[in-house]
Amino acid sequence: MRLFMAMLATETNTFSPLPTGWAAFREGGYAQGDASSRPDSTIGVLLAEWRRLAEADQVEVAEGSAAAAQPAGRTLKGVYEGLRDEILGQLQAALPVDVVLLNLHGAMVAEGYDDCEGDLLARVRAIVGPGAVIGAELDLHCHVTDAMLAAADVVICYKEYPHTDEIARGRELYALCRRAALGEIRPVTAAFDTRMVSMWRTTEGPMADFVAAMQAAEGHDGVLSISFGHGFPWGDVAEVGAKVWVITDGDADLAAREAKAWGTRIYGLRETTAATVLGLEEALDRAAVTPGCVVLADVADNPGGGAPCDSTFVLRACLDRGLADVAIGGLYDPGAVALCREAGVGAVFTLRVGGKLGPTSGAPVDLTAEVIALAEAHTQTGLSGETVPMGPAAWIRAAGIDIVLVGKREQVFGVDLFSNLGLDPAQRRLVVVKSTQHFHAAFGRIADAVLYASTPGAIAPDFAAIPYSRRDGDYWPKVSDPLGLG
Repeated sequence: MRLFMAMLATETNTFSPLPTGWAAFREGGYAQGDASSRPDSTIGVLLAEWRRLAEADQVEVAEGSAAAAQPAGRTLKGVYEGLRDEILGQLQAALPVDVVLLNLHGAMVAEGYDDCEGDLLARVRAIVGPGAVIGAELDLHCHVTDAMLAAADVVICYKEYPHTDEIARGRELYALCRRAALGEIRPVTAAFDTRMVSMWRTTEGPMADFVAAMQAAEGHDGVLSISFGHGFPWGDVAEVGAKVWVITDGDADLAAREAKAWGTRIYGLRETTAATVLGLEEALDRAAVTPGCVVLADVADNPGGGAPCDSTFVLRACLDRGLADVAIGGLYDPGAVALCREAGVGAVFTLRVGGKLGPTSGAPVDLTAEVIALAEAHTQTGLSGETVPMGPAAWIRAAGIDIVLVGKREQVFGVDLFSNLGLDPAQRRLVVVKSTQHFHAAFGRIADAVLYASTPGAIAPDFAAIPYSRRDGDYWPKVSDPLGLG
């Protein structure tokens, strides 16, 4: 058996003014056939696992390119086509193959392409023909389209948010595709559109139970896999929204029944599973009366959703309240980091931070700052244990507030975003993170309470007000009951 694998992934906020070009992919991660040799990297962690599994089964591996970019605006047309065609050329050269495994995101949009993954998968199918098995792993914030499901035999997305199960889902995808190639199973898929646009945290309440129930149902009575794709709300494409799809062993009717059953089940939980987000002032009020270490997520400035990561709304509110014993990170400001590096550790000087990339960044804040620590190549730990580069970084202190400034626009995953500079966030009264939910995997262990705050940032979670132009308005929460199920 021969397997071809590759990666092309970015999440596109079509409302973002930040273009996604070659520099974004080179910074995010780019390798031409050897990403699996770097299992501690974002682009290598899953490919390394697929290679390990394949080699243990004596499956020959041909590896194509791997490329990933931090979420931002549409990918430039030439960049997408260049990366796509590079992978397709490598696949053509690797023929014949029995299995193709692709690590994709599911919400990549380029100039002229609203469904990059569907386009890529269709072209892969045209090359390998009907006999090869095509599998794709997606982020759960994906737009699952008819084109994707028509081209691929097995499509699986993460079940957890934060995405702590990338490797587990990759193993599942590999196993199902290998079994299909051996003729042991015949995967067929059906999808159900829940007509919902929202965000769901799987760390709490009914969502955790829903995920557990999906997993318990897999592998029984002909059901091979169940996926709930949450969708990416800030992608203005026709098929944006949450969908459930079910893969069965050769039974299309069963797949359709199960997809509808699981889809209506999560739809019925839409009010109880809605993520609670507080206004900024209310969140700070609540933090003030909550004992212990409070972690506050600045959800509207999460670069993992395409936000600038340099908004100053929370910082300004903390300064206005005279709060101390506060840590904030990581605020993207390469210019301020460069000035701190020039000044050196121990320097005290006037520094302007944040508020540089647009209206949703807020106004810059001028501080009398002390440089506490510097790093030439700062890192943090990602959700699958990979090392996430953060560029040069500086820890500054101003008016009792500790701020980690970073030179690479990236959301907060690990506690070591702070601790690698010598700052222990567990010893702070309030810890503010530029993240929507991925921080929870690590910070949930040190927090006495976790709060989610919305600001006028780029991805404020007002889903009914997102100005879509390519999908209709018949979705929850814009409409209370779009499926008419009560």
